[in-house]
Amino acid sequence: MDLLCPLTTICKKNSYTAPWLSDMLRNNRRELQSAARKWKKSKLDTDLISYRTLLSKFSLDVTSAKTSFYKEKLETSAQDHRKLHNIFSSLLNPPAPPSPSSLTAEDFATFYTEKIERICQTFMSLPTSSTSHSQHSATPSLTQLSTVAAEEVLQITRSCNPTTCPLDLIPSAMLQTISPDLLPFITTVINGSLTSGHVPTVFKKARVIPILKKPALDPSDISNYRLVSLLSFLLKILEHVVCNQLSDYLMQNNLHDPNQSRFKAAHSTETALLAVTEKLHAARSAKLSSVLILLDLSAAFDTVNHKTLLSTLRSLGISGTAWEWFASYLDGRSYQVTWKGLTSAPRRLSTGVPQGSVLGPLLFSLYTHSIGKVISSHGFSYHCYADDTQLNFSFPPSDTMASARISACLADISSWMTAHQLKLNPSKTVLLVIPASARRQKVKKDMAWM
Repeated sequence: MDLLCPLTTICKKNSYTAPWLSDMLRNNRRELQSAARKWKKSKLDTDLISYRTLLSKFSLDVTSAKTSFYKEKLETSAQDHRKLHNIFSSLLNPPAPPSPSSLTAEDFATFYTEKIERICQTFMSLPTSSTSHSQHSATPSLTQLSTVAAEEVLQITRSCNPTTCPLDLIPSAMLQTISPDLLPFITTVINGSLTSGHVPTVFKKARVIPILKKPALDPSDISNYRLVSLLSFLLKILEHVVCNQLSDYLMQNNLHDPNQSRFKAAHSTETALLAVTEKLHAARSAKLSSVLILLDLSAAFDTVNHKTLLSTLRSLGISGTAWEWFASYLDGRSYQVTWKGLTSAPRRLSTGVPQGSVLGPLLFSLYTHSIGKVISSHGFSYHCYADDTQLNFSFPPSDTMASARISACLADISSWMTAHQLKLNPSKTVLLVIPASARRQKVKKDMAWM
């Protein structure tokens, strides 16, 4: 048997089943394939006409099935902007096939680690101002995170996006299905972490997947990849619980930045866009020229200084066991890169907040909370969305000091960024000038602050 029928390994191809393909369409496809084989064998005109008739009917049926499928999908997702965006992205930009590359998982881990180290070393070599945070006198204190009922845990578990991390022992979709049976155990883990102010070490691990930023980019250039973190599903449930309590605390005590559109009810990318464009339209109506500056940061989430972040949380009234929970959440984090079926060695993270997490964007917005005072002190308006910041300054066309005011504001922002270990990316920072009238004007751009 070993001589006649030796054991061989065959790689199974991933088959894709169209969601609109019904049993009737499958039967019609089999009839079409049978008619094609019959015509190729007989070469008769009657068989060719029969094949073309079936082919035309099958194409019309498939088009109709696709239309009905996506129409129903869009109607059911009409109130969820994220789902709508994903549907349109999948239709307009279908996923590209895996890019050929000789890169390894260790290459990505080394590149990422060295990149963060280089950025952090630039802050060590520069004189930085001390970042002191004073407690607001009217700010109440959040000393303890509240335990949650099993019903709330079940609701969060079922509402989470079931993305599975390779570190999860149970696939997320399956965990959601059997969550009622595991609910007492999950609730105990969540409440135990909240009351003790400790995050289990197993929750602090992440798997990182490199994804090419754009299909047209060179797959052999490691800088063309974006690293996406996959976190434990149970950690996301815990983060949702903490995020809800922290957001309620900030909202009730008016501690949110009013110009930050993230983790606030009725504040989204649409409201951020409207806020910025309305200011520009109002300035044009008032016969004022405007300057719009779009700041871009290099690896913003990855260079967040933990000591500065924890000091900022204290200034917002977070102390006691609640503060200890955030300190435990940030301490001892690690990651591994997975690429082409291989995994790199674990790497420690001494800075940054996890970008693929629930809490990461909220913590980053609190980390950059004080930059609003710097911008406002120069008479500029601003709007933020996570790590994206837009500055707006309107002035009369006859104002000869506008350029100097812009340079002074950007210089102070640069100093603030250095003190908070955030690096501006000059090549991607954009300065737009909108004149008071539609006619073109010559404008001098002074970017020496970079």
